[in-house]
Amino acid sequence: MQSILSIASDLSWPFAIALAWVAGEFGHRWTGLPRISFYGAVGFLLAQTQVGVLPHVGNGPMLVLADVAFGLILFELGYRINLRWLSNNPWIAVAGLVEAIGTFAVVYCIAIEFAVVPGTALLLAALSMSTSPATVMRVINEERSSGQVSERVMHMSALNCVLAVFIFNVIVAYRTFHSSGDLLDAGMSSFTMLLASAGAGAVFGVVVPAMLRRLGNMAQDATVAFALAVILLVAITYTTRLSPLLATLVFGLVARHRRVAFSQAQRNFGALGELLTVLLFVFVAATLAWPQVVAGAGLALAMIAGRFVTKIIGVGAFSHVSGISWRKGVLTGVALTPVSVSVVLLLEHARHRGVSFADELSALAAFILILELLGPVIIQRALIWAKETHNEQEH
Repeated sequence: MQSILSIASDLSWPFAIALAWVAGEFGHRWTGLPRISFYGAVGFLLAQTQVGVLPHVGNGPMLVLADVAFGLILFELGYRINLRWLSNNPWIAVAGLVEAIGTFAVVYCIAIEFAVVPGTALLLAALSMSTSPATVMRVINEERSSGQVSERVMHMSALNCVLAVFIFNVIVAYRTFHSSGDLLDAGMSSFTMLLASAGAGAVFGVVVPAMLRRLGNMAQDATVAFALAVILLVAITYTTRLSPLLATLVFGLVARHRRVAFSQAQRNFGALGELLTVLLFVFVAATLAWPQVVAGAGLALAMIAGRFVTKIIGVGAFSHVSGISWRKGVLTGVALTPVSVSVVLLLEHARHRGVSFADELSALAAFILILELLGPVIIQRALIWAKETHNEQEH
């Protein structure tokens, strides 16, 4: 009996990933909705606290694999960010800063109105700033989308993800050093950690392209080399307790500006990226428990509504000065709705560092689940309404 249970436990993750992939393929074919919404639904249903197929999600190999999956996506996002475009049109960065800071303020006020203690309200506000790069990149690649809305969403998601990581780490550092009550020390500790993470990514962004240039035939070899480099970089950040999110994003950003080109056939890192994407979204949804979702549903809906409106206004207000129509500015704000992957991984890394956010999970569970399932659909609709997808006939 014990051996049967052990075998079942060993097969649970492969079974869940295979089932999620099948559900995503058939679900996308029948409904036209993004595959990742179905991946999340399967992960949530099979979680330990629901059907109980998957074991408890904690620090271990699955978290490392999820970080590698997210690292590949962040690398590709960084690789597609054009700093020259931002310097030529700084209003895009201004719009991103305004909507991120506005989101922080609005969500904080909403949480306080729901009688949430200030420390927890700050955490919720910080995590609400981010837009999930994983969802953004996956839907844009799946829809083969290109245009002003697609490019702005990628750039703004990278910007507010970095801001969210910084503010979140300030909060984690403050909790770590709470006995001293030294907020300046906490902030400097967080800043130093993020600076070291960015430095590690920058080193990889210089060394790997130089090596590929030395080898020659870069277009053929770049995909495997970059994938291996991301895996190594994530492993290093684990050992040194740095941020794999920021390190891999900076790696892609620096590699782009070292002028090493990807083969067009290797978006999302080909089959490896596809497989790890399924694992990532199943893992994220499997961290959520139905009782927590129910308990935090009211606050979650209010946070989602406030965040949705703030991002639309924050981006839409700068539409004309940044060179696009009001309509495309509003659609860009709508497309910034997704959030889930970065929030869950930030919380898991904080737990890995010994800082638990158990009191906040009930408020976040419903927030994450709703946007895990609906976020991909919302960005897909925004891209279709902006007429930037190449799959419009399928919809």
